[in-house]
Amino acid sequence: MSAPTNHERYRSARDRLFALRTQYGEAVATFEWPSLEGPFNWAHDWFDVIAVGNGRTALHIVEEDGREGRYTFDELRRRSDQVAHWLSDHGVRRGDSVMIMLGNQVELWETMLAVMKLGAVIMPTTTALGPADLPDRIARGGTRHVVANSADAPKFDGIADGLTLVAVGGGVAGWLDYADSTLAADTPLPHPATAADDRLLLYFTSGTTSRPKLVEHTQSSYPVGHLTTTYWLGLQPGDVHLNISSPGWAKHAWSCFFAPWIAEASIFVYNYSRFDPAALLSRIRAAGVTTFCAPPTVWRMLIKSDLSGGPGSLREGIAAGEPLNPEIIEQVRAQWGLTLRDGFGQTETTASVGNTPGSEVKPGSMGRPLPGVPVVLVDPTTGQPSATEGEICLDLSQHPTSLMVGYLGDPDRNAEAMEGGYYHTGDVATRDEDGYIFYVGRTDDVFKASDYKISPFELESVLIEHPAVTEAAVVPAPDPVRLAVPKAYVALSAGWEPNRETALAILRHARQNLAPFQRLRRLEFHELPKTISGKIRRVDLRRREETEPDVAAKAEWRDDEFPELKG
Repeated sequence: MSAPTNHERYRSARDRLFALRTQYGEAVATFEWPSLEGPFNWAHDWFDVIAVGNGRTALHIVEEDGREGRYTFDELRRRSDQVAHWLSDHGVRRGDSVMIMLGNQVELWETMLAVMKLGAVIMPTTTALGPADLPDRIARGGTRHVVANSADAPKFDGIADGLTLVAVGGGVAGWLDYADSTLAADTPLPHPATAADDRLLLYFTSGTTSRPKLVEHTQSSYPVGHLTTTYWLGLQPGDVHLNISSPGWAKHAWSCFFAPWIAEASIFVYNYSRFDPAALLSRIRAAGVTTFCAPPTVWRMLIKSDLSGGPGSLREGIAAGEPLNPEIIEQVRAQWGLTLRDGFGQTETTASVGNTPGSEVKPGSMGRPLPGVPVVLVDPTTGQPSATEGEICLDLSQHPTSLMVGYLGDPDRNAEAMEGGYYHTGDVATRDEDGYIFYVGRTDDVFKASDYKISPFELESVLIEHPAVTEAAVVPAPDPVRLAVPKAYVALSAGWEPNRETALAILRHARQNLAPFQRLRRLEFHELPKTISGKIRRVDLRRREETEPDVAAKAEWRDDEFPELKG
């Protein structure tokens, strides 16, 4: 009997997780990452194998004006072969970094598959970047080729010397026209003989606390590692999966590329210019979406809209990108009868912790370690594992397939991230007696007030339950007696004024729902600074408190200014 192929090993590992979809304990106890031998390339060894002759929809894109496109697995296989042949003719070689700056359009998926088939390196880049950001990314990523929409071509003026430039939409002087790829042959390409540990992806982090890091992933760390994501999402063959995420960020690769196609499911995309809950829900029902993943911000807006039309064909509701507040879970359960599940992972990893299908969901918990992921909590003072509280880490002695190689060109950050035999996520959590992990906050965000440890997330979870609050960020504000006190920066919901009455209502709500040591002492109505990917930069608010205390004090409301709160 001949040895199993890498495709067969991969499928066997996937099917093992499918079989144990609702049996978390057995899945954790028995799952093993597939042992790949010889060359491996996900586009060749997985996608093309499941796609050949496959007429099922792999990608369904609907535009805001109702235009839509459906693309079968076999069509994407053939089109990506054409694009790969054409890119090869224009100099794209194995190991070359290819910057892909495209939106949610079919060319994005074609190009990602094509670059992978050539053994080249994919460097997804958000279209939100401007000319000021691109030179650094081009240099650090070793970019040799760029694929971008014609409208974004001017961003590269004067900074793209020596690069192969491809314009989707054409009509740009000095740029190749992507449409010409349709004239190339659609014959299968030879396998690039990439090894499982060869470079495949370069992702920049969102930079919530510092300069964005450049994360290196391999032919296996994401393509194989996302078996955990597929399991967490609860995907099954034939599903229709919608993930709200922008191209250029890792979560897009998680749930708009790898996980659905690992499961042989269809990817559904709805492109909108302005978020409209009613329109989104209508599309979800019309498209027969069965699994839906979105950031808690989207879920918060959805539960404030009319959910009376029901969830349509939805079987799984998932949240990702930031911690999920318990109130959202209860609202979705009450109105749709669905248990909303969340999880935890990073650009540096695939899904590492999650509430899995069929498991009990404890309010406030991100779930339990996923199969194949050696999650430990490490006490930051001793550097040793803790049973109850510490930094979320991965044990490098059991190096999971799903972990990055490291930060490219940044040995100091690498050493810090891998210190003591653990990969350090920078996130602090607690764990209960059942193994459920509860998010506390970023190591940089947790602070002490009157010698009590304050988790900004816990306070923010209470604040956003008030109808006046759309978003909130809690940071330490200097205090002469307590050294620091909790202060909330609040973005208001429509219809609420930034006045004394609103401040009193929010402070009263916080006092009624938080422990005395967590008492919110100050509040300011303020636009929240965010990264390009939409994550709140608390570091900027902390810096404002430290460097401009007088300015911040003039704009804030203090709890001791309200006689109504005394007693």
